[in-house]
Formats: sequence, structure tokens, C-alpha cells
Amino acid sequence: MPERRTVALVTLGCARNEVDSEELAGRLEADGWQLVEDAADADVAVVNTCGFVEAAKKDSVDALLEANDLKDHGRTQAVVAVGCMAERYGKELAEALPEADGVLGFDDYADISDRLRTILSGGIHASHTPRDRRKLLPISPAERQDSAAAVALPGHGPADLPEGVAPASGPRAPLRRRLDGSPVASVKLASGCDRRCSFCAIPSFRGSFISRRPSDVLNESRWLAEQGVKEIMLVSENNTSYGKDLGDIRLLESLLPELAGIDGIERIRVSYLQPAEMRPGLIDVLTSTPKVAPYFDLSFQHSAPGVLRAMRRFGDTDRFLELLDTIRSKAPQAGVRSNFIVGFPGESEADLAELERFLIGARLDAIGVFGYSDEEGTEAATYDNKLDEDVVAERLAHMSRLAEELVSQRAEERVGESVHVLVESVDDEEGVYGRAAHQAPETDGQVLLTSGEGLAVGRMVEAKVVGTEGVDLVAEPLTGSLACSEEAGR
Repeated sequence: MPERRTVALVTLGCARNEVDSEELAGRLEADGWQLVEDAADADVAVVNTCGFVEAAKKDSVDALLEANDLKDHGRTQAVVAVGCMAERYGKELAEALPEADGVLGFDDYADISDRLRTILSGGIHASHTPRDRRKLLPISPAERQDSAAAVALPGHGPADLPEGVAPASGPRAPLRRRLDGSPVASVKLASGCDRRCSFCAIPSFRGSFISRRPSDVLNESRWLAEQGVKEIMLVSENNTSYGKDLGDIRLLESLLPELAGIDGIERIRVSYLQPAEMRPGLIDVLTSTPKVAPYFDLSFQHSAPGVLRAMRRFGDTDRFLELLDTIRSKAPQAGVRSNFIVGFPGESEADLAELERFLIGARLDAIGVFGYSDEEGTEAATYDNKLDEDVVAERLAHMSRLAEELVSQRAEERVGESVHVLVESVDDEEGVYGRAAHQAPETDGQVLLTSGEGLAVGRMVEAKVVGTEGVDLVAEPLTGSLACSEEAGR
């Protein structure tokens, strides 16, 4: 019997890419490939790239070059680029980076096994030719679902799957294979984006917004619960638009209680929310539904009205603060995070001061600050009133220092609070770490528990915050919380 071909998936970028990698893993394993963790042990290394900003693109290129080095002294025979950077640049990336043996776009995902076998056997597969994916679906959201079957939508999975792709969970199991044993997993709620922010190129290579059907989201979440997942994080480019192409813009409000009712799932988290699309009913569900984290990942980007209009966005400092007041009136311990761009073309000193006013008043748990840089193909790249690079760097440094100080202060405000911590790592030397409801994976800090007795990865424990370490919390498990956690899991 011939030896099975081995493949390693190297994932960069956001949680949406992680879901896409697990779809690719599901397809490959179903077709007989053996998945390995280390690229050095694989016949082919598949690098799932990020194409969002310059730093992420550089990381993707570095990962491809690092994997290519393995061909000189390891088992690896081929390195293949997939993901957003490969989709966005295609042939251009292949020409600029000959070390990559293949550059595959989203349209290649359904046939990923055949593509890799061709590349490994020395055959030639034409590099992906980029196109504006916004043009692949009808302009009207209501007409998109009927056309979606003919368009590659990574992370969605087809309606009918071959037997054995994944353990059955409901009428349809997801085309997915988990790549780690984390008690947290992301689930794609939708793909693409209909917003036209002047600084963002994502819609051009991710396409127009299209929702997954609630039944698919529920079945995949049930399957993940069977794999031991305790927390589901719903991801897309814009979760607040979920359902608009299915005829119900309030569909998320009805889906969340159903997800919370899945046996084994202890927490549901919703990411990627647009402030301009927040509505009272969604705020109510996010702040009052058991097992749904009162967590608000709000994409503010700035708060000065002039800058927001140039970004093709809406709102201002006072309206944003009013939104946060509404949220906290319903859930005082709600977690809020956001990202901001400084140095945007035309940003004045007064605009920067307005952003400072917002940040100081907002009491955010996590803040990401980025300096503006041109993204090719975006409207902002054509603007004339660009700031000097040294001015952008200075403003970035200043606002980053302020953000670090403010999130530390916000963490200190939580001392004395009771938090529910999902345990994610237990180590005799490093200690026991997890995350509270206001902390998303990778981005928002973590909780160090002062005692690890009786704890294991995947356990939910109630604890009292007794200290802070920057944005991180130190918490003491409460007496009886372990028994309560065990009872809740039955």
C-alpha cells in the first residue's frame, strides 16, 4: 500500500482564516491525506496567507520563505500559498515569489487535493488570476442565496458532503477538521462585506456579503460541541448584517438563543460588529441571553466626524459614547474592544484630540491602534492630503501609549468583580490561564488563576478578580465554583 501523502497547514491572519484552514484540512483528510502539525514533516506545506495590511502581507511572505527553506533539508517537497494574499494578488505573487510552488485562489479550494497532487508530481497548475469578487454575486442581497452555490465561499461548506468527511451532527456535518484541541472554535456566520470603507480592500477579494443558513451554523456548532469545544466565536466581515440576504436582518437575534441551547457549549461570543448597524434588539440579546457573552467588538476606527466621513463611515464621539452607555446600562460588566486608524489623510490635530476624548470616555477593555498606510485599490490611496510618514508614526506612538494606559486602567476597574473564566492552559510552571467573558482569544488579554487545583482545560470556573498585570487579570477561584461548573456541564 503506498505511503499516504502528508500535508501541513500554516495559518496566518484572523479567525476567519483559521476556519478556512480547517475546511481545507477536512477536504484533504477526506481524500486520503495525512495531516501533520510541523511543516518539516510534510510533503507539502500549505500557507494560508493574510492580505489585509502591509505588516500582515510581510508576515505571509516570511512564512512562505521559511517553509521553502525546509525543502533544502527536510521532507517538504512543495510550498503552496492560499488565502487572502494569494486570492488578492495571484499571478503577481507567483512572479514576485518564485519560491512558492503554487498560488491558489478560493476557486481552487473545492479541488485542493487534486491541485496539491499535481504540484507534488511536478505538474504545472496555472496561478490564480485575481478578479473583483464583488461582481460574482447579484447587487441585491435578496437575490444572492440562489447564486451562492456557483461561487467559492471559503468556510461555508457545500450542502451535500461525502460520507466520512466529519462525524454526523444533525442532517449535515461541516466540511471541517479541527487542527488543535482548544476549547474555543470560530464559526463562520457569513462571508464578504457590502460596506465601502475608503481604506479597506477586503470586499474586492472576499466578495459581497452572504450569510450562511442558520441550520448550517447550528449543525457545525453541534459538531464542534461533540469535539469538546466549550466556546463558539461567530466570525465574519460584518456580523451585524447577518440575515439581510435571507430576508431577516434580525436573524442573529433569534439564532443566538438557539446556539446557547446546544448541549456542551458554555459560551457564545459574537465578533466584528458595526456601530452604525447596532440595533436595540441585538443589544438586548447580547446583554441578556444566558451563555451569550456581553461582548462588543465594535469597529469604530475613529471618532472625529470629518475623518469618519472621509473613511466612508458614520458616527461621532458623542453618538459612540451614547451607544456604550446604552450597552453598559443593560450589562455593566460588558466587554468592549475596538480598532482605530491614526494618521488618515486629512486628519488634523483637532481630529486627533477628538479621538483622544472618545478613548478617554469610552473605557474600552482592548484597543488596537494602527498607523494609516495606502492599500492599493482603495479610494483612500487616491486622496491628496496624505500626512508625512513621520507624522503618522508620531501619532501612532502617542495613541498607542495612551491606549496601553487606558486598557490598564480599565482592567483595574474590574478588581473585585466576579468573572466566569474558561480555562485554556494548565501548566505546573506557568500556571493556569483562561479568559473571561470580556476577553476574546488572541486580542484581549487573559486571566491568571491563583489556584489550579482541580482545574483542566475546557473547565468554566467562577473567580474573583484580585489584581491586574497590565491588561491581564489575576483572579481567585471562588469556593464551590468547581462544583457549580461540574453541575452545569451535566
